[in-house]
Amino acid sequence: MFMNFLRKNRYAAGALTVIRLYIGWMWLTAGFGKITGGFNAEGYLMGVVNNEAVLEQYPNYFAFIEGFAVPNAEVFSFMVAWGEFLVGLGLILGVFTTAAAFFGVMMNFAFLFAGTISTNPWMILFSIFLLAAGANTGRFGGDRWVVPYVKGMFKRDERRDNGVREERVKVA
Repeated sequence: MFMNFLRKNRYAAGALTVIRLYIGWMWLTAGFGKITGGFNAEGYLMGVVNNEAVLEQYPNYFAFIEGFAVPNAEVFSFMVAWGEFLVGLGLILGVFTTAAAFFGVMMNFAFLFAGTISTNPWMILFSIFLLAAGANTGRFGGDRWVVPYVKGMFKRDERRDNGVREERVKVA
């Protein structure tokens, strides 16, 4: 019953829009600050490597950070800054909201595994509602137009592919 309410109700869509805008603003401003401020993740990544609790609790994550992320800190700096910004932009505009919320949750968990608490648990909690609501999350946003357009593109390609297959069968 609650899931039905989240996924189909207009009032739920309104509440989800407020949550979406709030979480989106948090991501957008964090990402924009990093993009314009010359963010470098190397210090943060080294802090993760020097955190014994991360090694004890999440040895695989620790190995990933130490062996892959630290040597590629410049790439990770770019990905974090632009990832945060694009997740925020997607949520604020209401375009590909489910994907934006999903990638936001993934970044929040990465920060939690690294030992950073901050607002990450709250952002995950709110984002779970966005993910559970599915398409209703973007009802009052760009998804209202973008999702049907993208689905239509795939259907056209599917029809075209089926037509080509049928022609091949007839020729053979």
